Amino acid sequence: MDAVNEWLLTWGDHLWTWAVLPVVVLLGLYFTVRSGVVQLRMVPEMFRTLTNKTPLTSAGKPQSVSAFQAFTISAASRVGVGNIAGVGTAIAVGGPGAVFWMWTMAFVGGASSFIESSLAQLYKTRDRDSFRGGPAYYMQRGLKARWLGVWFAVILIICFPFAFSSLQANTIAATVSSSVGGDIAWLPWAVGVGVALLTGLVVFGGVRRIASVTQVLVPIMALAYLVLGIIVVALHLDRVGPVFVEIVTSAWGFNEVVGAAFGYIVLTGIKRGMFSNEAGLGSAPNAGASAAVTHPVKQGLVQTLGVYFDTFLVCSITAFIILVSVPDLAGATRGIDLTQGALVDTLGEWSNIALSIIIFLLAFSSILGNYYYGESNIEFISTSRALLTGYRVLVVGAVLAGSVVGADLVWNFADGVMGLMALTNLIAIGLLSGIAFRLLKDYSAQRREGLDPVFTRDRLPGVTGIECWEDELTVTGPIDLPVAARQSAKHRDRLTSRDSR
Repeated sequence: MDAVNEWLLTWGDHLWTWAVLPVVVLLGLYFTVRSGVVQLRMVPEMFRTLTNKTPLTSAGKPQSVSAFQAFTISAASRVGVGNIAGVGTAIAVGGPGAVFWMWTMAFVGGASSFIESSLAQLYKTRDRDSFRGGPAYYMQRGLKARWLGVWFAVILIICFPFAFSSLQANTIAATVSSSVGGDIAWLPWAVGVGVALLTGLVVFGGVRRIASVTQVLVPIMALAYLVLGIIVVALHLDRVGPVFVEIVTSAWGFNEVVGAAFGYIVLTGIKRGMFSNEAGLGSAPNAGASAAVTHPVKQGLVQTLGVYFDTFLVCSITAFIILVSVPDLAGATRGIDLTQGALVDTLGEWSNIALSIIIFLLAFSSILGNYYYGESNIEFISTSRALLTGYRVLVVGAVLAGSVVGADLVWNFADGVMGLMALTNLIAIGLLSGIAFRLLKDYSAQRREGLDPVFTRDRLPGVTGIECWEDELTVTGPIDLPVAARQSAKHRDRLTSRDSR
């Protein structure tokens, strides 16, 4: 097993170094320049669109989840153990400089996130009482390559609802065990059963129940963690300036306390950053496509804001908690233990209990977000209700198993799969980016006219494969959702028939 683990680690590092990293950086810079630095100049628009009203059905109900609920579903997946354990690992192996590269790639990746989520909205499909979509859908509709969409869907299902959710459950069990103290053999099983039952109660309720849970959990957990972080930083206020300088200087390999080479610092920061904020990875567009909005660009902007929320706020809190509390990183433990130790050293043992509760909220909400990503891709492969039910059962089982098994092998496996997933998605959005830039041009033109932008598919002449966005009435509502869904299904069948030819 050690040999397999070592092979996975080596294979994953080679994949990221020679394939994923160059594509992530070059495409991110290209999107930044071509979009006129959309991730910076349209920050005010991101906040404005986050609270837009949701178009209604003829029954007066939302057509699907709101822009804010889609934001919280994606944030639920983004904000998890990667923000605590992942940042701790990045600092332990790459030093403080890894944080600088996490920040840098969050900014550059913001443009990639905008492109992928705008495309996901454009090529979404209307489901029973909501929308669904994502990279698999724009690969089929935009690139006319269903085989590529199925390949991506399979990778995502393996990576997120199974591998990553197992890791989230493992972190919950490990944190609870650490807080209780002692080696209690039955405790991980008890924690696993409890988390699995809670997961089952939510995921069998569908996307609306997931949205209703995450829109409550995400703000609570973020605020609680922010408060803890502010307290720690306030108690070490004299260290904030030197820590910031250390992050910047160490990013270039100068005065590196852990002895990491420059290339490894960059690789560590980008890998852990992408695991945390998911910019360009192809996961968040699955949540972005679920929202009912009046223009695809609105969700592109909202999901870019999600990248910033994850990295510049939550990840930075973890970094400063560690770096102001642990001046000497030589021999530092990796992962969650480093963050826990920094909190306990500063605030005392009570903070261990508080962190356990926060980690439970972080990890559980991530499990829900991961599950939704998988469901959207299961339905892309097949609409069989039996398959969906079986998938839900397997997700609950993965949560239970993850609570009681070792995590190293799964971490290394998930890193490699995540690299394949990112590479597939980035190539696809690179090929389709011209359409996203046309969407942005249309949105900006309407805003200059003082309008709340509304998109219909006739505004992109020559672009095929768009199932929704029929006319202004169906976009803005109110509409009869069952009728619209049937019309979309007929249109989808015609598109699928055309694609198969």
